[in-house]
Amino acid sequence: MMKIMRAMAAVCCFSFATNPATLFPMLNGETLDGRSVSLPAECKGKKSIIGLAYSEKAQEALTSWHEPMYDKFVAKVGMFDGEYDVKLFFVPMFIGLKQALYESTLKKLRAENRKDLYPYVVFYRGDLEPYAAELGLRDKTLPYFFVIDEHGKILLTLSGSYSDKKMEEIEAAL
Repeated sequence: MMKIMRAMAAVCCFSFATNPATLFPMLNGETLDGRSVSLPAECKGKKSIIGLAYSEKAQEALTSWHEPMYDKFVAKVGMFDGEYDVKLFFVPMFIGLKQALYESTLKKLRAENRKDLYPYVVFYRGDLEPYAAELGLRDKTLPYFFVIDEHGKILLTLSGSYSDKKMEEIEAAL
């Protein structure tokens, strides 16, 4: 009887862990070059990587991903990087009282940032709750990364600052 219970528990845990992937929820924003973007609709037909940050500390960690991600998936500077055909988005989220800083931060980043990053940085202004609940955004000090498939299903979720190990996980998911 105990063996049967363990087997049933294992099956339940396994089916929960392999539950059909959650769809990335719709997020509307604006790129640094002024274009309106709806994610994951903008990603249709391609695997994509979406990074979210909703605090200053998380934004700093999100920035640690800009160069390695851009080099690998956009500029394709590495030996086998040309094999990747993905869309890439970094999303600073302006929620709560921080929404008042949206316009000034957007202007500041347009003045300071590399223009080659403009299409890949999407500013979001609105509520966090729908995303926190659906995506499990629990720690505001961390950025969260989602690898999604061609239909918007989440294949992989990571959080934190850049590391080679995390990049390898992303590559494996692609």
